[in-house]
Order: sequence, then C-alpha cells, then structure tokens
Amino acid sequence: MIKNVVSIHLPVGEKMVIRKNRLIPEGFSERQASDLPRIAVVTGTHGDELEGQYICWRLNRIIAENPGFLTGVVDIYPALNPLGIDSITRGIPRFDLDMNRMFPGDKRGTTEEVIAAKIIEDMKGASCAVDIHASNIFLREIPQVRVNVNTSEKLIPLAKELNCDFIWVHAAATVLESTLAHSLNSVGTPCLVVEAGVGMRITKEYGEKITVGLLRLMKRLGVWAGPVSEVTDPIVSTDGRVGFVNANAAGIFIPEVEHWMNIHKGELLGVITDPTDGSILEQVKSPCNGLVFTLREYPVVNPGSLVARVLEVADKPKTPKAATSLKGAAK
Repeated sequence: MIKNVVSIHLPVGEKMVIRKNRLIPEGFSERQASDLPRIAVVTGTHGDELEGQYICWRLNRIIAENPGFLTGVVDIYPALNPLGIDSITRGIPRFDLDMNRMFPGDKRGTTEEVIAAKIIEDMKGASCAVDIHASNIFLREIPQVRVNVNTSEKLIPLAKELNCDFIWVHAAATVLESTLAHSLNSVGTPCLVVEAGVGMRITKEYGEKITVGLLRLMKRLGVWAGPVSEVTDPIVSTDGRVGFVNANAAGIFIPEVEHWMNIHKGELLGVITDPTDGSILEQVKSPCNGLVFTLREYPVVNPGSLVARVLEVADKPKTPKAATSLKGAAK
C-alpha cells in the first residue's frame, strides 16, 4: 500500500509529499505485520542519483509476482527528495540544501528539519535499512557498501549479503553525523549505504546486481522465503587501503583503464589532454598496486578534480561466482 511519510505545504499552493510502498505478507493486517521483521529500502535522497529508481522498480515487481514468498515487511522509499528528482537537482530546490546533511532533524524545527525528523521516525525500528546512492555526474562507482568503523562489526555481515564488489570501512573521523545512515545507526536501526553507478543515469547491470543482494539480505532477515542466488564475496577495505588520484592540470581526461581493472603502481590510468593543440598535459598514474573502483565519467577536469580511486591489493582477486542477474532467484 502507498503511504505518505511526509506531506508539507509549500508556497504557491504546492506540496512536498514523500511516499513509501509498504508490502506485507498475504493474510496479514498491518497491525499483525508490525511484529514481523522489516527492511527499509531507501533511495532518491539526492535528486540527480537515479540508479536506485531501477532497483525499487525491480524489487516491487518481484514481490508483486511472488507474494507467497514474502514473510516480513518491505518498506520501499523511492524518492526521499521528490522535488530534486523532478527538477534534476541534487539538493532540495526550494531550500538549496543537501538532504543528506539534515538528519536526524527536529519535529519543532524548520520545515526541512521537520521533514528529516519524520523520515527518521518512520524508518526507526526496522531490522535493517539500505540507503542506495549513485555517484554524481562526474564519477562512476562500482557497486560498493560503505560503513563506519564504529558500526562495522555489526554491519559487515549484513553488507556481505548485498552482492557488491567490496565493502569500504570508513574511519570515524570521516563520517558525517548529519547523514541518514549515521542517524539511523545511532538510534539502533542498522543502516547500510550502497554506492553504485553514475549521476543522472541508470546502469541496469548494477541495478540487477544489487537487487539480487537485497533478496539475499531479506532472506537473512526473515523477510523473504523465496529462492535466492549466490552473491559476490566482497573485499573488505579501510581508508588506508584506498589511493585517491587527483588531476594536476586542467583539460580533458581520457581514461586508459576500466573499472575493476588490475593495475600496478606507476601504471597509466589515463591522460589529461589539450584539444586545442593536441598536447598531453599530464600522464595520470596509479599511486599503488590495486583495482580501480572509481573512475572519472565527466571528462573535463581542473587541478584537484578527482580522477580515480584505487583499492590497494597485492593481487587481483579471483573472479567471484556472483549473480549479476536474477537467474536462480524469483522473477
């Protein structure tokens, strides 16, 4: 059933309405279902991140076609920032704010604080929440789960179900307390952050991959009783094992590598070029031995622009026997 989580009046007779689709097992009333395990699948916090839209669509379809396998509650929040999605704006257009810097909010605060507080209240108590993001329009990310080192012991076993290529454990000092994930984890609701793809686009392969992982996680939580596929055995990394590569020149970046490509320290990641005279302004090289998991998508760069991230590993991992589609799982 479609439910309003937040409904706020805006100027000129408009409304900001944040909705969710609550899916409960057959034969259960909503009151009876309140005692069942619950997963919250969240996306659309940033209006220019659309990868999660495909995942929400697929998950809704799978459950609708296989209702007998549903043994818990699934709350799907496809658009926490509907105004941003409608206007192709990263933040909330009227307020010019990044929605993922507003939590946990305040029920007696400003409009945006009230919105954030109501979202937290609605999700609180779930067995697990999965906050799905894409990158911005400048970078493409392989599917990954990001967790705080302070919650890693609890979250890593859950993150391993999500069929992502690796789990990035962030140091406590780099975690922003005003994010949805941090706020939910602070009130005892486990929340995993997934990053995949690129801004303003849908990468079907990544969407299928993460949908497979969500079904696995749902089965672990007791929300799903249907068949599930095997998933990727992810690499677990820390901040100290990630090499950041930034441009030193302004120009057009031409990559020479692809995602998840094995590369050695000093090898060429790409070149920064000047189309005016055909010159190469900079040869961009890898800072370590490892695997490329972030790569520049938008070619125009300036000094300091992030070009790539390399996950430091001694050897290229074996190709995982992972499900990248829903073969073997319920369709």
